[in-house]
Amino acid sequence: MPSLSGQRLTLAYDNATIITDLNLQIPGGKITALVGPNGCGKSTLLRGISRLLKPRTGTVVLDNHDIWQLPTKELAKRLGILPQGPVAPEGLTVHELVAQGRYPHQSWFQQWSEEDERITLEALRITRVSEFADRPVDTLSGGQRQRAWIAMTLAQDSEIILLDEPTTFLDLAYQIDVLDLLHDLNRERGKTIVMVLHDLNHACRYADFLVAVCEGRIAAQGDPASVVQEPLIREVFGIDCIIIPDPITGTPLVVPARSKGSTAPLSTTL
Repeated sequence: MPSLSGQRLTLAYDNATIITDLNLQIPGGKITALVGPNGCGKSTLLRGISRLLKPRTGTVVLDNHDIWQLPTKELAKRLGILPQGPVAPEGLTVHELVAQGRYPHQSWFQQWSEEDERITLEALRITRVSEFADRPVDTLSGGQRQRAWIAMTLAQDSEIILLDEPTTFLDLAYQIDVLDLLHDLNRERGKTIVMVLHDLNHACRYADFLVAVCEGRIAAQGDPASVVQEPLIREVFGIDCIIIPDPITGTPLVVPARSKGSTAPLSTTL
């Protein structure tokens, strides 16, 4: 299994330090969800471990190699990143978009090959966008477009896939569709997946490992049952809640009561 870790990371934008002296070990072959309130640093942390943001101090290590010392194409063969809200050039078809995932495997003496085409078509099939292959990406619905971007990342054929809020701006049906797809990629293809999620209940249902981020530090990490506890939800998210078993999966299900400082009465129907 691939090994990805952050060691004593400090991450900042200009003079604003977001993450300070943070250590993180991503479990290989699992789904990890980074959770926490807006502005807590979870997307910054994802950018740091994906080499989109260079640490002020500390290192990110992939299989015993500092990722900043790896050639770009070599890193891209091993680690794929799907940022939040990616935009495709106007008129680019789904097939053309997915084919871009094969770029790390190209060179001046080895251009497009039968293997590249096979992997591209397989990525289209797995993500269920084959029927849209000849359509421009910008004509797809939000959920279809997100699957096409995931197909591009899948065509990259990296062992690790990092995603920043892959369900943002999608309605509930498409959110579940995308999360089911990522779950299948992990279980059936062995992909190590790290994603930032806003919905804590989705994180509990789909992730094997949670990292709760609060004010630039890790407040807790571990399996969902050990992390999602009422005191932690109160500390990290600032809300009172009760936690019950999800009736379908048995994973923790957070039922919010009210935010801190609210004067609204608690429901008596919980």
